[in-house]
Amino acid sequence: MLRLCLRPPSVLSQIAKRTMSSTESEVLFDCDGAARIITLNRPKALNALNLSMVRQIYSQMKKWLNDDKAGLVFIKGAGEKAFCAGGDVLSVTQSAKSGGTIHKEFFREEYMLNYLIGTYKLPYVALIDGITMGGGCGLSIHGDFRVATEKTLLAMPETALGLFPDVGGSFFLPRLPGKLGMMLALTGYRLKGVDVFHSGLATHYVESKNIAEIENELIKLPKSKCNNERIEKILNKFTPEHVPGFSLQSHLETINTTFNGKSVENIIEKLTAKGDDFSKKQVDELMKMSPTSLKVTYQQLINGSVTDFPSVFTMEHRMGYHFLEAYDFYEGCRAILIDKDRNPKWKPSKLEDVSVDTVNKYFGPVHGVEDLILA
Repeated sequence: MLRLCLRPPSVLSQIAKRTMSSTESEVLFDCDGAARIITLNRPKALNALNLSMVRQIYSQMKKWLNDDKAGLVFIKGAGEKAFCAGGDVLSVTQSAKSGGTIHKEFFREEYMLNYLIGTYKLPYVALIDGITMGGGCGLSIHGDFRVATEKTLLAMPETALGLFPDVGGSFFLPRLPGKLGMMLALTGYRLKGVDVFHSGLATHYVESKNIAEIENELIKLPKSKCNNERIEKILNKFTPEHVPGFSLQSHLETINTTFNGKSVENIIEKLTAKGDDFSKKQVDELMKMSPTSLKVTYQQLINGSVTDFPSVFTMEHRMGYHFLEAYDFYEGCRAILIDKDRNPKWKPSKLEDVSVDTVNKYFGPVHGVEDLILA
């Protein structure tokens, strides 16, 4: 849900400092011909997503379904840096600690929006021309078309915050080729540029300079031609003749034969035995993460691989509440967002101390909380 980047620290501070900003114009809605346009309008906060924005987008998308003149929807981020750098988890943890209601509403309503995008009746195009993390993935990956550029930087880095890759990550991550999704989920690996396309998280790759022209082409489409086939032709027209290769290509065999381990510990054992620089780097990253988050996320992807689309949000809704009742999420927010010492003290601090029973509790019903049922 959160854009988490240890380098540079200014990215997170931009988000944290502006979590309480005015709701006015945080998201813009436009109608141009048959096109319905959503612009995330918090560029100084890297278009981070808050509860007000979730509510506005959900409500407007519902209205457009009853708009006889609407033919397609596209979403973009304001500014030069980001599509959407993630969700406002700081306000979620603050609400939970103070007895507020935001934490009860945010998970439920954000997941309702993610589900709406994934089941939307109009063609949906996400122009992810910049930083796209956590909640930004939820606004894009479930749609029909995800257009990446050389400026795209995409990750699901929640395990470093003591959380889990939510917003439907349970569904789309285990359905990536091989074990790429497991690697991305556990390590928070950051995909850059064309790698977002090669991974399957983006459907198209174009040069950033062509985004404005793509918008114009979409706007010019009459409603009678607002269909996936016609949109596909437009996007393909802007695909470079020579698309750069996948930077992870030479590591795919390693990823597929290590992140297929029967546990997180087994994955680390396999990476350690492999011993190459890439494997060592992944071990180093895994050792920084919350052990609880790692083990719960591993099971999350196992469960998600055999769970249908609406049901993953029921599961994630439960998980979100359980993480709010645990220690590591608050400690991650303290270390990364508040004190910024970047030295979280996880409890427990070792993988072997996270029991199977502990992991299983994250997937059970939450006492006193109604399940989120979307089907």
